[in-house]
Amino acid sequence: MGAPEAFTAAFSSTTEVGHYIGGRAVASTSGRRQAVYNPSTGAVARQVALASIDEVGRAVDAARAAFPAWADTPPIRRARIMNKFLGLLNQHRDALAAMITAEHGKVFTDAQGEVTRGIDIVEFACGVPQLLKGDFTDQVSTGIDNWTLRQPLGVVAGVTPFNFPCMVPMWMYPVAIACGNTFVLKPSERDPSASILMAELFTQAGLPDGVFNVVQGDKVAVDALLTHTDVKALSFVGSTPIAQYIYETGAHHGKRVQALGGAKNHMVVMPDADIEQAVDALIGAAYGSAGERCMAISVAVLVGDVADKIVPKLAERAKSLKIKNGMELDAEMGPIVTRQALERIEGYIDTGVKEGATLVVDGRGHKVPGHENGFFTGGTLFDHVTPAMRIYKEEIFGPVLSCVRVPDLKEAVELVNAHEFGNGVACFTSDGNVAREFSRRIQVGMVGINVPIPVPMAWHGFGGWKKSLFGDMHAYGVEGVRFYTKQKSIMQRWPASISKGAEFVMPTAK
Repeated sequence: MGAPEAFTAAFSSTTEVGHYIGGRAVASTSGRRQAVYNPSTGAVARQVALASIDEVGRAVDAARAAFPAWADTPPIRRARIMNKFLGLLNQHRDALAAMITAEHGKVFTDAQGEVTRGIDIVEFACGVPQLLKGDFTDQVSTGIDNWTLRQPLGVVAGVTPFNFPCMVPMWMYPVAIACGNTFVLKPSERDPSASILMAELFTQAGLPDGVFNVVQGDKVAVDALLTHTDVKALSFVGSTPIAQYIYETGAHHGKRVQALGGAKNHMVVMPDADIEQAVDALIGAAYGSAGERCMAISVAVLVGDVADKIVPKLAERAKSLKIKNGMELDAEMGPIVTRQALERIEGYIDTGVKEGATLVVDGRGHKVPGHENGFFTGGTLFDHVTPAMRIYKEEIFGPVLSCVRVPDLKEAVELVNAHEFGNGVACFTSDGNVAREFSRRIQVGMVGINVPIPVPMAWHGFGGWKKSLFGDMHAYGVEGVRFYTKQKSIMQRWPASISKGAEFVMPTAK
């Protein structure tokens, strides 16, 4: 099963990836470029432009110019354009997925799933007229009515990571734009092509020029957005150190900021869990997308005697993973996104061995026939990992699963709660009381019971706790509507109901 034609042709463009500003593709004038690699072959596939401060300024200017008319557009008309965009995304789902596989490396079927989950957010955003309704109180005081409404912020921006080049931007811009804002996206420079296709489809759907803009770039572009006075809010997904920097810098410049950071997601397996189900869940959640997911399970917390039952099964499955070019339809795991990331991941494995963890399966040095220069590593499994080890404490962001053994549920909960990250967690059990207690006592933002990767659906919102989120509101869903709008309260009365004479006291209901 190696023919990608069963789904779509492999993405093989060599065209330089530039910006999308004011409703059209724009070549960069910065003179700065960066290579975009095909991770399966290790070869340079194309170049991406890196924006200058001036180019970022032009994108913001385009968004600012488009804002007044777009904010005044009735929400139902904005929703109709969003609905046309939804249809185009469904038509081009496989083309977007092929771009992701070519530049990120994740297997094609996983990339299709990514695009589909992003499309869910667009579908949610089509219902924005209902979500923007305010509250009204008749006769809040004698002759006075009071109501609230939600209005857009203005120009808002998103800075998104390499691991979900379609889905994570869709956590942001559909909701922001449906609410009446204009948007500047700064995608990852490692896999930039999908952002341009999404922008082109939005223009085809009838979105006015300047409402959605894309600037490619690096830290120069990010800092330009953070400090630009016309950017009113910024959303970010990435590592915790950068999330904290984004949050602090944006706040310093008076912006509303939503910065999602790193993770160290645990899966607790109780002795009464279905062992085969737990093994399936751990293999898929730890090694899917080569572990390059913010919701990947990187720690298995094995309670009581379950470790001796589950570790051998995990080892057998990790050794037999089908690792190959992601466009081959039977692939279970593709390459790592860059050689630097591969070296970092395998460096963590070296560290784990030095720290005394038991290396059950060693994925280092894995080679795929015909793709010897690709950025491949195998699935790695550690046992007898302790909380003092770096491989436990730090986010590896690769296909490395660490097993920690604990005697009971109480210690499992304490272990998870003591970690600095609080993004996602799962518990596998057949005991309803265990499930209830775990869900209530765990200090993590997204919890799965017999669900290994509990990514909420579009209308619920995504976000962690502790150092996994900087800001007050989660991504997408109703939380996203709140983030991208500001509430206004209006009190009104008419001359016939106004008493004569000046009032020198605080108004009260009377």
